[in-house]
Amino acid sequence: MDSVFVCLEDYPEEQSDFLLVPKHQELLGDRAGACDVPVSVEQTGLEDRRRYTLSYLLFRCFSVVILHSLQLHPISFEIISLSPGKQSASVDEPACMFCFFSLPNVGYLYSLRGGVELLSTYQYPEKVLQAVLTDHLLHVITRNALQSFTVRCAAAAARIEDPYIDTTMKACPPCSLEVCALRMQLFIGLRTLCVYGRHVVLLSTADTEAPEEAERHTHPKMNKYLTCSLRRKFNSCTGICLGVILKTNPQGLSLRHLLSEAHLLLRSSLLESSEHRQASEGARKMAIQTQREELEEAFRQNCAQLGDSFSRGGQKDYHLALPYYRMSGLSVTEVMSRNRPLPGSPHSYGPGFLFYLKNYLLEETDQSLSQEDADEVTRIFSQSEPSMLVSVCASPCMMNVDPAATLQILQRLEETAGEAVPLTITMATMMLRLGNMAQYTELMERHSEMLLVYGFIEEPRLLLHAGGGKHPQVCPTALAGQLADSQPGLLVAAMVALHENNKVQLEPADHVFKVRLGCESSLQVDFWEAMLMASSQDAVIQELLFRLASVYIDRLTAGESPTQHKSLKSADDLISCCSHYGALYPWLTILNPAHASSYQHQEALHKLQSLLCGPSLSIGNVAPLLESLSEETLWGFSLHLLCATRRGQYGRSIERLLDRCPQAIIAYANHQLQDKHMALWWQKLLPELCSRTRAAADNGVLLGALKETLVVVAMQMSPAEFLELLPDDGSASYFLPHLLTCAQRHLPA
Repeated sequence: MDSVFVCLEDYPEEQSDFLLVPKHQELLGDRAGACDVPVSVEQTGLEDRRRYTLSYLLFRCFSVVILHSLQLHPISFEIISLSPGKQSASVDEPACMFCFFSLPNVGYLYSLRGGVELLSTYQYPEKVLQAVLTDHLLHVITRNALQSFTVRCAAAAARIEDPYIDTTMKACPPCSLEVCALRMQLFIGLRTLCVYGRHVVLLSTADTEAPEEAERHTHPKMNKYLTCSLRRKFNSCTGICLGVILKTNPQGLSLRHLLSEAHLLLRSSLLESSEHRQASEGARKMAIQTQREELEEAFRQNCAQLGDSFSRGGQKDYHLALPYYRMSGLSVTEVMSRNRPLPGSPHSYGPGFLFYLKNYLLEETDQSLSQEDADEVTRIFSQSEPSMLVSVCASPCMMNVDPAATLQILQRLEETAGEAVPLTITMATMMLRLGNMAQYTELMERHSEMLLVYGFIEEPRLLLHAGGGKHPQVCPTALAGQLADSQPGLLVAAMVALHENNKVQLEPADHVFKVRLGCESSLQVDFWEAMLMASSQDAVIQELLFRLASVYIDRLTAGESPTQHKSLKSADDLISCCSHYGALYPWLTILNPAHASSYQHQEALHKLQSLLCGPSLSIGNVAPLLESLSEETLWGFSLHLLCATRRGQYGRSIERLLDRCPQAIIAYANHQLQDKHMALWWQKLLPELCSRTRAAADNGVLLGALKETLVVVAMQMSPAEFLELLPDDGSASYFLPHLLTCAQRHLPA
């Protein structure tokens, strides 16, 4: 267990006026250990066998002053646990710890969690006798008055427990918010004070009434709190007066400052209600729960008022309107109503409200504004920020906007700001909603396909909406559906561009084509092929290669019925513009049927063969898929032969090719048996041809292949090596011309 040490040195007033004191000094954290003040941890026997370590946190040196009111103040996690059902993550350790100490004229509040930091300095208007820090307020007494100041513990605790407290989703007043005095109430002869819950207990020396009368006027809950030791302490002092003070409304502060102070007080109150709720049972727990619900409602109202303050204010901190409105739980319609200028008012919408509205419209949500609200939003931005109109109209919240009225606003914008591609597409969308296909077509034809793609990159929501809810799914807009029917190439190009610019991921885009647009076997494959041409991500490339190979195999096994959709890219197109599709091996032209299948079947075959001829497709991944293809057809045999060749099974491939299609053997050998595989010409091909030629009665194909093989062998081998290959069955005369050619090549010059 750790022990913290706060070393605070002062110099008594009784010392000489000529006392030389060191310069004012403050050491924080590990540096505080350099104060040279020896400290030891006293062993009391109650340590429960736990070891204690000593940590220096703070050292401050003061001049001739009297130090009093040192206090360590913990705050638990519930200080910001405002969501229903959220509990503290720890009960053994507080969320944060604060150190407060006071001098007669100034007080200091430090945060000790996550590093030592000075939060607030309190300058008292007069000499203070005692100070007590609470979650809510700092209370101090002078000889004749009680004073209360605001504290920043709640703000510090919120940021320690949640480092993302200052985001677009939530906010909290800053720790640097200027502290202020909330009240000052006069008393006579104040001696000491303490705090019980939200009550401040004061003891004074004023002899105003008998002790019995004072006790009778004491708050009922104080009887248990005022222990016998406290009563015994002041028993010898006549005229002791006890008072219980409840806080009152502060005066003289700005509205935003007051709302910020109220926000912190409500956070502290929610902490207190959480602790009481955990420690209570039965009817009392229900009452505390009701109280907490009231506090949470007050907290939401406070957030709404803070949102109003920042939405109507100037340029400073206007962005805070967004998180406070979100924390308030108000709908966008309610926020619009709160910010609507009064009739005849010269004031327009504030920057904070516009910032809130823009962020709401940029969110992906399933909720749509009514036509009245959507039209009002369009009018707001047409007057305040016309450049945002395209993004506003593309928002899924604006589905119910009046297309005719919006189109007029967009046309006026085009007249003043000039023609822009996203603006043109937005106008075309409104024409589409109005059913004016002639004007829609005219607008879409103003720009080239590439410029339209750039327009979709600039505003992707013209094509896609991400959707909201727990399981959001990308949904195509009505314009995307229209493009799927009329301009599929533009839709595919736009979707590829959105993916490459990190506007949409592969799976959501796939979902759009497959489910939303109903293009599972056509446009979806066009999208994959286009993605393969554009993508540079290896993981994406391998996934696309596997998908495309699967689709091509499915098309080959599905039968010969032609589909209604013609692919955007032919096999020749893909071979010429995509490096993952390789040029077909020459021997494949002999195996491929020229007219025995449909165009779609031939395209699927050529594309699959091209992938197998290319450098990227993994044969190990696609081989299990090819097992479903029969070798009875010549094109099926060609795919299996390609797969075996890619795996390096050349000897077995030569045998199978001689069995099924010997007329392709020389073309196969000329392409495949080169470089390190050249020896297969005489080690495998020549013996196979000799054997098969002798077995065949009259086979011109095999004889022709044998002659071409001998030409190659004679060019590659020496006469002695060639003689070793000659058969010993009396047919050597057939090989003599080739032996002569081989010998002539090796004659000395």
